[in-house]
Amino acid sequence: MKLKFLPSALIAAAAFVTLAGYTTPAQAQEKVLNLYSARHYSTDEALYNNFTKATGIKINRVDADDAGILARLKAEGAASPADVILLVDAARLWRGEVDGLFAPVKSKALEDLIPAQYRAKPTPEGTAWFGYSTRARVVVYDKAKVKADDVDTYAKLADPRNKGKVCTRSGSHPYNLSLFGSVVEQTNPQAAEAWLKGLVDNMARAPKGGDTDQIRAVGAGECQIAISNTYYIARLIKSEAPADKALMDKLGIMFPNQTTGGTHVNIAGGAMAKNAKNPDNAVKFLEYLASPEAQNYFANGNNEWPTAKGVNVSNPALTAMLGGKASFKAETISASVVGMNQVKVQQMLDRVGFK
Repeated sequence: MKLKFLPSALIAAAAFVTLAGYTTPAQAQEKVLNLYSARHYSTDEALYNNFTKATGIKINRVDADDAGILARLKAEGAASPADVILLVDAARLWRGEVDGLFAPVKSKALEDLIPAQYRAKPTPEGTAWFGYSTRARVVVYDKAKVKADDVDTYAKLADPRNKGKVCTRSGSHPYNLSLFGSVVEQTNPQAAEAWLKGLVDNMARAPKGGDTDQIRAVGAGECQIAISNTYYIARLIKSEAPADKALMDKLGIMFPNQTTGGTHVNIAGGAMAKNAKNPDNAVKFLEYLASPEAQNYFANGNNEWPTAKGVNVSNPALTAMLGGKASFKAETISASVVGMNQVKVQQMLDRVGFK
């Protein structure tokens, strides 16, 4: 069941009327799960429906973006009916943990299946959140105008050889904040800020739009190099539209830093809400998301790479991006560390004029 998400300004006054009926003591014992989700992918419906079929646990879902969900949890406090939170950015998962919005989970199954870099640092009480899928942040370029070895590292995007060629979305968007937070960790704050300044100097235009807009801008000749999450590229690869096919024929896809620290990957993950009324059901759902069945939905439904160990998937679009290879070298930096760097990154962006 999908429910309308109220504007955050109305939350306190409304006292969460929308889901009030789900929070009675009697219903807390029923087979129900209240889910706040920042995942807005149509294929996830099958993911949720299969969980209900397997367990008998009904899912009541509220959709919003990451920031809206975190704001809502804060406003609702102990009255929140949320049991599980799904977010699509490492920095936002870290923020939810730091703000005390998640309840630690003890699950040997999740600890065994999800690699350490894709989950929160465990405490004696448990682990605050788990990453279930990854999306790489890669470079798209015009093959006729840019050499592949001029964009095979993130560092080269700020090199004078690429002056006037780069376009990107806002520097403050969570996807870029996470990439930049990774750069800080792989280098140092001074080097990262110099790199950001070089990136600004190399821009073909001011940042605007989303990742798909950047890809199309390269195709249109507005710029020659762009940064994008891989699932946006995969959607265009899968498209049957002649214009999209022509676009992708024109473009090259580079997974940077393959000979050094690896390509930056962001995560989509989940956590149990601090005030979960159905904690047992919440843990069952979080464990289900690491199952081969659920991991294949992430891979084939939204073109993401699964995080769980031992899961094999087949997605032609992901394979095509890799030039037929089965995998790529991903960075091993902890998603928690990337999240922690977001504040200093934002300050750097302000100083270098990256809007």
